[in-house]
Amino acid sequence: MCSKDSEKKLKICHVITRMIVGGAQENTLYSVIGHLRHGHEAVLLTGPSPGREGKLLAHVDSSGVETVELPSLVRRLDPVNDLKAYFALKRFFRERRFDVVHTHCSKAGILGRLAARAAGVPVVVHTVHGQAFHPYEKPWKNALYKFAERLAARRSDRIFAVAQAMIDQCVEAGIAPRDRYRVVYSGMDTALFAGAKPEPALRDTLGIPPEARVIVTVARLFQQKGYEYVIPAAAKVIAEFPDTHLLIVGDGPMREQLDAEIAALGLTGHFHFAGLVAPDQVHRYLALADLLWHLSLHEGLPRSVVQALATGIPAIGFRLDGTPEVVIDGETGYCAAPESVEEVAEATRKLWLDPDGARKMGENGRKLVLEKFRWETMVDILEREYRELLEHVSR
Repeated sequence: MCSKDSEKKLKICHVITRMIVGGAQENTLYSVIGHLRHGHEAVLLTGPSPGREGKLLAHVDSSGVETVELPSLVRRLDPVNDLKAYFALKRFFRERRFDVVHTHCSKAGILGRLAARAAGVPVVVHTVHGQAFHPYEKPWKNALYKFAERLAARRSDRIFAVAQAMIDQCVEAGIAPRDRYRVVYSGMDTALFAGAKPEPALRDTLGIPPEARVIVTVARLFQQKGYEYVIPAAAKVIAEFPDTHLLIVGDGPMREQLDAEIAALGLTGHFHFAGLVAPDQVHRYLALADLLWHLSLHEGLPRSVVQALATGIPAIGFRLDGTPEVVIDGETGYCAAPESVEEVAEATRKLWLDPDGARKMGENGRKLVLEKFRWETMVDILEREYRELLEHVSR
C-alpha cells in the first residue's frame, strides 16, 4: 500500500450484543477509543444491556464515542428480533458506508457479519472472545452454534481470537481454515494494575481482617463462572488455614443462592462480597489479595487472570480454553483439572506454605502480561490487520 493509502483515516464500526460490565465489552470499548485517538471515525453499535451485570458505559468515561443501541439485537435466541436486527444492521451499514465492520461475541458476530457482507462492507472481521459451543452445552445447541459460526465465517475476511486455544477449537470444529485466524490478546490498562497498592481503609470497609490471607475472584455471579467449585474449595482451604478469606468481585442472579450455600457451611464470616465494581476500580480490590481463583468452565482467555498477574499475584485456574496460556503451571500459578476442587485446594495449600514462591510467581506473571496485554498494543495490531485486508480488497 502506498504512503497516502496507509495514512487514510478509516470508517470502522464495532458491533457487540450488549455492553454489560465484562471483558469482551471492555475490549470493544478500548478498540473504539483507540481508533478515535488515531483519528479514525469509529462507531460502537450494541443491543440493550439489561440485568444485574451492569452497564459498562455508565461506569467508564465514553465521552466522544458514538454509541448506537439497536433494541432488536438481543442475546437470547429470538427469531423475530433476530430477523429485525439483521435488516436493521444491513441498512445501517449501507447508510454509513464503513470500511471495516468488526463484530464481537456470538449473536452480534453472526448477524453482524451476514449483514455487513450483504451490505457490501469491504472488510468484515470478527473476534472470538469465547465459544458459543463448548463441552458443557446441550449437543443440539452446539450443533446449531457450529452451523451458524461456519456460515458467518464464510463472510469473514479475518477472525481474531483472544487465545490460541480458541483458534484450535474453531479449526477442530470445522468453523474455518487455520489461515483465516489471528491471535490478538485482549487489551487492558495493565499499568493501572501494575501500580495498584493495598488500601487498608478499603480492606476495613469490606470487613476483611488485617492478618487474613485473601483469595479473590472476579467474575459475574452467573452459571458456569465456577462458583459451584469456589465454595467447596474454600471450605477445604479454610478448614486447614482458618485465616483464609474470600473476596468476591462481581454481581449477578446467583447472589442469593451463594449466600445461602455459604451460610449453610458456616462460612459467612469468611466471604466478602464487593458487588459490581467499575472496571477502573478493579485494581484496588486485586491489590488486597494474595491469590486469584478463576474456576470458570467456559472462557476465552480469562481477563481477571491477566489483571491479577499484572497486579503481581499468582492465579489458579482450570486447565481449559485459554487459561494455560497465562496460568503457566508452576511459574505464574497452578492449573487444575476442570471441576477438581481437590486440585484447587491442594494448589492453594502449596502457595500458602511457600509465600516466597507465591511472590515469585506473581513477579513472573507481571513480566508475562505487562506489554503483551496493553490495550494500545491491541489497537495497533487491529489497525495493521484492517489496512492489510483493505489493501488486499483494493487489488
